[in-house]
Amino acid sequence: MKSPLIVTAVQQSCNADRQTNLDFSIAQIRAAATINADLVVLPELHLGPYFCQNEDHNTFDLAQPIPGPTTAILAEVAKEEKIVIVATIFEERAPGLYHNTAVVFDKDGSIAGKYRKMHIPDDPGFYEKYYFTPGDLGFTPIETSIGKLGVLICWDQWYPEAARLMALAGAEILIYPTAIGWDPEDTNEEQQRQLNAWITIQRAHAVANGIPVISCNRIGFEKAPDSEAGINFWGNSFIAGPQGELIEQANESESKLLIATLDSARSERVRRIWPFLRDRRIDAFGDITKRFID
Repeated sequence: MKSPLIVTAVQQSCNADRQTNLDFSIAQIRAAATINADLVVLPELHLGPYFCQNEDHNTFDLAQPIPGPTTAILAEVAKEEKIVIVATIFEERAPGLYHNTAVVFDKDGSIAGKYRKMHIPDDPGFYEKYYFTPGDLGFTPIETSIGKLGVLICWDQWYPEAARLMALAGAEILIYPTAIGWDPEDTNEEQQRQLNAWITIQRAHAVANGIPVISCNRIGFEKAPDSEAGINFWGNSFIAGPQGELIEQANESESKLLIATLDSARSERVRRIWPFLRDRRIDAFGDITKRFID
């Protein structure tokens, strides 16, 4: 990994039209470039409102091929600003076949790689199984000019297996573009428990694997179509170091460009004092591939 490495994450509202959201994202990418950032991460599906709150076959019209019109724009920005960009696209792979896909653009504007979301939720307000086919690219880090990026997406962030497999394959940073929020009808206590769990599980991935984590969420209330219900996206994007320490964090409602400087030597030191990879009992882990142990 390039060291020191200046990384950023864009916490933003995505409740406007596609062009407005994209223009805001690009403005933040350019702002990151002015401080010589090496990497910028955008929230999950940042081009528009979170459309998975209901099931509507007309929504598939929003999907794009990769490469496609949005990737062409972001590739040009990456090349102009000499910065690595992580963005997620509603991918139309073929008629009737769609993915939630992270695309990584290298500093020369090339597409370094992509990751298709593996874990697909199906909960009230998060009807993603209707829209997204589970990913088929595996947990493979994306090689870039600044290092190997372990890109995962939202619901993936709850699974320690995904983070571990990325780390075992050589990922030097775990990156989670995210769209997650509260049901406004939940109590304040329940909302706080959910938020604390979300932060804790991702910081734990940093600890367990000895590498930094970037978690980038959206903000703002987004009303569900044909309903007064909706999701209040809780922000709280953060960048954590290899011991789970919070280096930078946003609150629940601010538009913010999070900035942190990472040192690869620190990850190496942490793995030496906490050699979790050395002491793993891989000879006893066979049952991990079972759905349940009866």
